[in-house]
Amino acid sequence: MNLNRPYLACTDGARLGLGGAPLGNLFQTVADETAQQVLNTAWLDGCRTFDTAPHYGHGLSEKRMGLALRQQARPGFKLSSKVGRLLTPSPSPNPPREQHGYVDGLAFVQHWDFSRSGIRKSLEDSLERLGLDRLDAVYIHDIDEVTHGTNFNSVMHQVMDEALPILSQLKQEGLLTHIGLGVNDHQVVLEVLKRADLDVLMLAGRYTLLDTSALPQLMPELIQRNVALALGGVFNSGILSKRLSSPAHATFNYAPASEVWLHKALKIQSIADLYGVSLRGAALQFSLAHPAVHIVMLGIRSESEWLDARLAEKELIPLAFWDQLKKEGCIPIDAPTPTSN
Repeated sequence: MNLNRPYLACTDGARLGLGGAPLGNLFQTVADETAQQVLNTAWLDGCRTFDTAPHYGHGLSEKRMGLALRQQARPGFKLSSKVGRLLTPSPSPNPPREQHGYVDGLAFVQHWDFSRSGIRKSLEDSLERLGLDRLDAVYIHDIDEVTHGTNFNSVMHQVMDEALPILSQLKQEGLLTHIGLGVNDHQVVLEVLKRADLDVLMLAGRYTLLDTSALPQLMPELIQRNVALALGGVFNSGILSKRLSSPAHATFNYAPASEVWLHKALKIQSIADLYGVSLRGAALQFSLAHPAVHIVMLGIRSESEWLDARLAEKELIPLAFWDQLKKEGCIPIDAPTPTSN
């Protein structure tokens, strides 16, 4: 199998990258000093793949990542950002403290813009905030129907007719190396792939230990078309991140978990307990086991979270655990699982 591999991960061969949403103050503030400590810890641990977006704190995540990564030799790391939301200066000297889930971001407002000029401006602004001259990947961000509602068809037309062509031009100009989508809906990826080629995909939450909805159609399509996959949201925003000691407070996709997801998670938890396996380790290693997956991007807001994830990646999990999950119907029979312990 000769999958496109545009990324580096960690210097010791680990396959974890650092996602930048928490460093944009997602739901709670992260001090500048703490953000730099997180980036430094990941770097010293060998992480060489980083992702951010204008959406993350209205450019705050980009500013913080740029500050850290500008100190490193440029060929030595891979960095991606996103387009689709254009930032403009806030008309108010005191913008709302919280916008779109981000707290104390930069003094910008955002609006959707998938036009040729909007995409170019967004990328140029991102590079200015980062203090860098190019990106390794640029993802068109959040183009799904749930996000855009009645505007979905017009958004799709603009993505196909304007966004993708201008990204190809910017690629020829040397401002980026790989073009992709950054979404949490696998169906919209399949729609785009019917009409266009992609180099990379960042998919959040749709191929996890709990939600394998991308498995039947999208994952084999990515392999066949040689699209490198970076997975985000492998803990489904919290429900798989730690032991479910307080199920009432479990979240799935940034909202209280429904009974269906909670029941399934508790069933997985009971099997994990039987084999002495952590839910976090199982979730991480399951996602990494699929041959389409090149890297898992982790949203980290503290040094300890990064180090905990690295331990979870290396946790010894009995092969019988995966067999039991399949036997109990928790994961599909044809889902790839780790082959060694």
